[in-house]
Amino acid sequence: MVPHPPLIIPEVGRGQEKAIWATIDAYHQAARRLAAWRPDTVVVLSPHSVMYADYFHISPGTGAEGDFGRFRAPHAKVQVTYDRELVRLICQEADRADVPAGTMGEEDRRLDHGTMIPLWFLNQYDRNYQVVRIGLSGLPFSVHYRLGQCIQKAAERSGKRIAVIASGDLSHRLTKDGPYGFQEEGPEYDRRIMEVMGSGEFGGLFDFSEEFCEKAAECGHRSFLIMAGALDSLAVKAERLSHEGPFGVGYGICTYEAGGPAPGRDFLRQWEEREREALEERKRKEDPYVRLARRTIEAWVRGGAGKRIAVPEGLPEEMLARRAGVFVSLKEDGRLRGCIGTISPVRGSIAEEIMENAVSAACRDPRFHPVEPEELDRLVYSVDVLGKPEEISSKEELDVKRYGVIVSRGARRGLLLPNLEGVDTVEEQIDIARQKAGIPEDAEDIRLERFEVVRHF
Repeated sequence: MVPHPPLIIPEVGRGQEKAIWATIDAYHQAARRLAAWRPDTVVVLSPHSVMYADYFHISPGTGAEGDFGRFRAPHAKVQVTYDRELVRLICQEADRADVPAGTMGEEDRRLDHGTMIPLWFLNQYDRNYQVVRIGLSGLPFSVHYRLGQCIQKAAERSGKRIAVIASGDLSHRLTKDGPYGFQEEGPEYDRRIMEVMGSGEFGGLFDFSEEFCEKAAECGHRSFLIMAGALDSLAVKAERLSHEGPFGVGYGICTYEAGGPAPGRDFLRQWEEREREALEERKRKEDPYVRLARRTIEAWVRGGAGKRIAVPEGLPEEMLARRAGVFVSLKEDGRLRGCIGTISPVRGSIAEEIMENAVSAACRDPRFHPVEPEELDRLVYSVDVLGKPEEISSKEELDVKRYGVIVSRGARRGLLLPNLEGVDTVEEQIDIARQKAGIPEDAEDIRLERFEVVRHF
């Protein structure tokens, strides 16, 4: 586990690297240790390689090279030869595990700095190895871990000595003068991630929500998850070598030496079991609103699109007699998986509104592909029943926790619900609603409305 600040390379830093000497010293220590293990192939996981929302890109071809020209050091170069056989095996294992990974979609074959910097250090001590370069994705944390499991299986099949480098900086929001300013989640992320990675207790990686990671502006969390998956169910000797953040960015270095089988270290299985138990508990506690949304989606997805679903009997009278706008939201592994709703009622009752919008959230949200049957047991539902919107004269009449907002300009209208994770200010709330409506940022002739909701979990 290593960072990738370009100035750590002497030709780039030109003296500035002295400010992170503890990181440099630990980097050399880690590189010497890796060289002593004499790997046949080094798998580099880089946040700055080709990245897709729903696909892991594995670099194709026989090899590649790159330099630090964009950092004013064009003469500092790294060249690699790719292990095409291991690439083939990883692709096979990913296909078997239904993990979307492969060699398609490369637009620029040059090496990125997230790959070059770790290899630059390793090259000081060993050059007799091949490389596999893998980019990250926008897929859930659990899928990154599963890709790591595929790497482990491919390594076993290859019969080679395989090393994995998880390249990634920590938070970029440690100080006010850092590249992204200060956010309280920044130092908290660094503290927590170094506890997890320094101990090798990788199950803790799943305890970080995506919203928390985004606020911390971390870089390497998904790299760490893939590496953890590559060490799944193996004994691990972990050593924390360094952590510092003098430029407002966290740099952490740890090493891991794999041992024999350790069944108790199957962290993904344990997390999935906890998630199943939590889901069952939520089902036991869900109210009629959420139960109707869940059962509607399950019937639609399992029964086939187009099958009409009747309003079930036994619903509370208020769901059958009242009309209101309704939003149905779905999350999977802590990530939004669909959200569709109506500002004003268009159906005959709240129950019908829930059922129609539940199907739309699962199958018609243009941001996501339709929900698959195997996802149903991982979905978390919420239903928001909207109160009547009222026009307001200024943002001072809003409260991001209590009120949702509607931003209008002519026929354009954008809505954002209240009390959403990651939306902390009224300004953020208005800006997101404005963007959803396609209203220009500098538009002044906008109309604001607020509304309250009753949220059902």
